[in-house]
Amino acid sequence: MGKARRPIQVVILLLIIILGGYAISTAVIGGGDGKPVIGDKPPAIKLLGLDGEVHTLNDYKGQAIVINFWATWCTYCVKEMPALQAQWEKWRDQGVVILGINTGEDEMTVRNFTEQMGVDFPVVFDSDNEAVRKYGVVPMPTTFFVDKNGKISSIHQGELNLESLNDQIRQLVNP
Repeated sequence: MGKARRPIQVVILLLIIILGGYAISTAVIGGGDGKPVIGDKPPAIKLLGLDGEVHTLNDYKGQAIVINFWATWCTYCVKEMPALQAQWEKWRDQGVVILGINTGEDEMTVRNFTEQMGVDFPVVFDSDNEAVRKYGVVPMPTTFFVDKNGKISSIHQGELNLESLNDQIRQLVNP
């Protein structure tokens, strides 16, 4: 009777070893969901902008970048837009770029909104939400702060006010 159980015990032991190895490697290496975290380089993007140009993060190499995911239907996104514009005006001459990534809306809607709000920082279209998936954006707005070395220094989910946005950018400029 003991010899009949041996193959089953070996199979169970092998499954435990395989699952244990998977669990340990996932914990050490990461879950592989691709969602960037602080210290990572932000995922590459290649998106069409309101200006008709294709924008990539390499376009802003050596500059601090504030990457803000937003939509016109998002109340908190709309509320933080004046703060983003004010900080763009304040910091752009000091090597800071504010990059607005609109999520899934058409050009006419975005153009009308930015004109109405007086927004003139770079705005790009994530029409198919590919960047949203790459960045793992769930709540909106979500903002990634990228230092001049191209590393994510902080991630903020939810609305930023003028003061908190200014503090985050100051840390990017004066680490």
